[in-house]
Amino acid sequence: MILEHFSIVNYKNIKQAEFNFSHKVNCLVGHNGVGKTNVLDAIYYLSFCKSAFNPVDYQNVNHEADFFLLQGQYLDGDGVKEDIYCGLKKNHRKTFKRNGKEYAKLSEHIGRIPLVLISPHDIELILGGSEERRRFMDMVISQYDSDYLYEEIRYKKALKQRNLLLKQEPPVDTDYMSVYEEIMADSGEKIHAIRKVFLDDFIPLMQDYYSQLSDSSEEVSLKYLSNCQSGHLLQQIQASRSKDSILGFSLCGVHRDDLDMTLGGYDIRREGSQGQNKTYLAALKLAQFSFVSLRSGQKPLLLLDDIFDKLDASRVNKILNLVSKDFFGQIFITDTDRNYISEMVSHTGMDAHLFEMSNGEIINEI
Repeated sequence: MILEHFSIVNYKNIKQAEFNFSHKVNCLVGHNGVGKTNVLDAIYYLSFCKSAFNPVDYQNVNHEADFFLLQGQYLDGDGVKEDIYCGLKKNHRKTFKRNGKEYAKLSEHIGRIPLVLISPHDIELILGGSEERRRFMDMVISQYDSDYLYEEIRYKKALKQRNLLLKQEPPVDTDYMSVYEEIMADSGEKIHAIRKVFLDDFIPLMQDYYSQLSDSSEEVSLKYLSNCQSGHLLQQIQASRSKDSILGFSLCGVHRDDLDMTLGGYDIRREGSQGQNKTYLAALKLAQFSFVSLRSGQKPLLLLDDIFDKLDASRVNKILNLVSKDFFGQIFITDTDRNYISEMVSHTGMDAHLFEMSNGEIINEI
């Protein structure tokens, strides 16, 4: 997938900007806070129907406006043009259109424009709670498996209803609650099975990328943790009902799944240095790119947001040399140092287009 032309109006600090992008590498440079990351976030929005950094839609509208517009002209792997439009006005629902036709459901769009974002916020995959790691699995799988997205939506609706019933007084009739528990168990077991298959294929890719990016000999891995590994999910949910009624929420289910991230057999949160953590995250996201590319048949857009900070030149070179290969497609890079990133990219021989930004505007193109 290639994003050829991109238009932004009133998205965060960007009042208006037009980009004609290179098919290979696009560098956005400038001081912190000038809008580089917001451009990448706007590109992300057109793929996932939401911001990567702020889930509250209206908060992404420029403070001096009451709406934002995003429009991208894409070229898929078969040379077919796609026009994707998103408009959001405060206090109104957002509108997504493909080639002029509005989607009936936003879920129909997920996976059509595959994308992988690598940013400093990814450190939450290691240091944050289990929700971050589940979100990572969901984001990867939903880009190539629409059935998974359906089961996720079905499961979350049933979970929400069960949690509401748990808070009611007097206690709700158990037959009524059983309806939602059975839906949770049915969708939950399907979600678990898909996640397990995904990780069986994904982990070797991640390990290979870590080996390529690192000169060390540590072994890295992921371990899937789920209630489904302890027996039938419905039985566990039902057995936990009395405890859940006291707490007011559901303790069992795939909404509690987690990934145990290890370095040399130990929890990376305790053992990993800053450089090792960044290398682990880069390997994780590059494996995501490979996995989605192979499963979807489309090369995802690759967004690298300020990832070279605190990485030594050797690891930066290894990342850029990896993504310069034909297997990778269009790449977007942000950095504060124009000379540094220009020099690094030039060593790869990749065709690059540079945009210099200031105060939410493009002030120079090369």
